[in-house]
Amino acid sequence: MHHNHHQSAANLSLKQLNYLTTLALTLNFTHAAKACFVTQSTLSGGIQELEKYLGVQLVERNNKHVMLTPIGVDVVKRANALLGMGGDLVRAAANSADPNNATLILGAIPTIAPFMLPSLMRALRQQSPSLRVLLREDQTSDLLASVDNGAIDAAIIALPMDVGRLHVWPLFEEDLWLITSALESASTANLPSIRDVDLSRLMLLGEGHCLREHSLSACVTTRKGKSVPPSDIEATSLTTMVQMVEAGLGVSMLPNMAVKAGLLNASDVVARPFASPAPKRAVALVTRPTQVDNPFITQVLVLAKMFGQSIVNGVERSNTSVRKPS
Repeated sequence: MHHNHHQSAANLSLKQLNYLTTLALTLNFTHAAKACFVTQSTLSGGIQELEKYLGVQLVERNNKHVMLTPIGVDVVKRANALLGMGGDLVRAAANSADPNNATLILGAIPTIAPFMLPSLMRALRQQSPSLRVLLREDQTSDLLASVDNGAIDAAIIALPMDVGRLHVWPLFEEDLWLITSALESASTANLPSIRDVDLSRLMLLGEGHCLREHSLSACVTTRKGKSVPPSDIEATSLTTMVQMVEAGLGVSMLPNMAVKAGLLNASDVVARPFASPAPKRAVALVTRPTQVDNPFITQVLVLAKMFGQSIVNGVERSNTSVRKPS
């Protein structure tokens, strides 16, 4: 007789797990019940049944507050993963039943989305005209959570980054360039070395942007232990950053794809490649393990790698600084 390993899992209710994960988001029974389209007593009863089946308390309730217990936090994390995989199962079946109505939800971080997604979308549309692609631009931590819980199918992010149980497909590496105002560029070496960057004038994006960490770590690794805090001027976006560099408030680093996409066009900002070893960032596609065989994700993968090659080969490193004709 075969022992059924899945029997204990089969008694779990995905519906109850969904009640729990929704409650974890809202921390409010009324709002969670509304979001699940059930009455509050149904939601509350469902979560109690789940607690009874698991034999642990997941939620601490009192009149005002709802809190998760430590095991509750762990169960929510696993429940999100399970529900994400359940959504993949439903969508895979729907896509197979009606391949002409397939949808792909793709996320990307703000320092990648505007420079890479337009050409990626054009290529995807040519190859799969019937595929509906929805785009989400968000910071890394939010994108990873959305991939994990099934809200989006895949995300394009920059590494290094802890992605937990998600599957990572490396796409390409790209250089970071030094950008300075036109005035300042006259006094900078043709191929500046990362070591020569005046850290106190290095402007970075605000917290939560990984380009911030990647730029900083590039500077810090080349300086043995001497830590200088970067400029206290922070930008909320690369566009703002370029304007602040143009105003002479400091220098910054831009990923190659932003330079190639013409972010500096119509500005007086000069981009220069660094002398070798140049700082780099690695770009990767992240999906749930259950999406590894999704043909559309494979397609995005191939196109994204091609994009990576096109920007690397696009401009040769030369001794002249790259000035965009305005």
